[in-house]
Amino acid sequence: MRRIYRLIIMLGIFGSMVYSEDVKLAQTGFQFLSVGSNARGSSLANAVTTVEMGTGAMLYNPAGMARQGNLLDISLGQNNWIDNIKYNSFLVSLSPSSGRYGVFGLSLLTVDYGEVQGTMVWSNDQGYIDTEIMNPSAFAAGLGYAKSLTDKFAVGGHIKVAGQQLGKSVVPMGEGGDSLKVKTNMAVTTAYDFGTVYRTGFKSLAFGMSVNNFSREIKYEQENFELPLIFKIGVSMDVLDLLSDAGPHGLQVSIDALHPRDYPEQLNIGMEYRWREMLSVRCGYMVVSDEQNVSFGFGIEKYGLGIDYAYAPFGVFDNVQMFTIRFTY
Repeated sequence: MRRIYRLIIMLGIFGSMVYSEDVKLAQTGFQFLSVGSNARGSSLANAVTTVEMGTGAMLYNPAGMARQGNLLDISLGQNNWIDNIKYNSFLVSLSPSSGRYGVFGLSLLTVDYGEVQGTMVWSNDQGYIDTEIMNPSAFAAGLGYAKSLTDKFAVGGHIKVAGQQLGKSVVPMGEGGDSLKVKTNMAVTTAYDFGTVYRTGFKSLAFGMSVNNFSREIKYEQENFELPLIFKIGVSMDVLDLLSDAGPHGLQVSIDALHPRDYPEQLNIGMEYRWREMLSVRCGYMVVSDEQNVSFGFGIEKYGLGIDYAYAPFGVFDNVQMFTIRFTY
């Protein structure tokens, strides 16, 4: 237990060191890594740092899949984001020997930004001409691992290769710029997620923390930029555990405090009502958020098949809807 406490303190110190430098607001790239791609997590306002949600935890806090009870957990998700941007995710986790050797995970996230009309500067009345129709895209593929070190303490990590392709551009070459060159705007980097979950032993009360998108700086052309690094501390509990007999009902409340690299601190609150571990109704709220505040959703799970849905109004943008299908064996 002393080692566990030391590890918690070290993670806290690391999170403080990460943000001890000058804060850069709106200076990060690869923002697709900040968008929730799991319907259950999104309906809870992404307040799931300490929520054990099988393979879906790999996108939030990989330690949350350490106590996976099934041998195999597979999830397929689609996020219909604003401006017709589509996120598709595929996650699979394997827990051999009932978790004796830990839980191994594989993740794949793809982003389709739709079609964009390319242009270039030209000496005509408009000042430009159309080029080709571009299809910018992004992806992240990773490997995850989590393990329960004791019956109370779990750790997890997730290493991923993330890339973004923003189409082609025509740039002048030579001293006088008398020749042109077609350049593909592509950037790829490696990023890391890791975290912990600690069950206190008092009812279902749990604490946890995570760091997401830890990476070196990258660049497309000249200016370096950073990934959307974020440090989270969370707490959750099934509040009906305080009753002598809640029967088939459950009401989990989760709260996450966020310290992002590129926007002010934020507090996310989620609530999930469960009936017989079969039907779930969820809602969430993001405190100190400009456009996205509330979120709603539900889930149905039976015979190893689960379907989750999330809905979130997004201010002046389109409403966001997400779907996740989950298979367990």
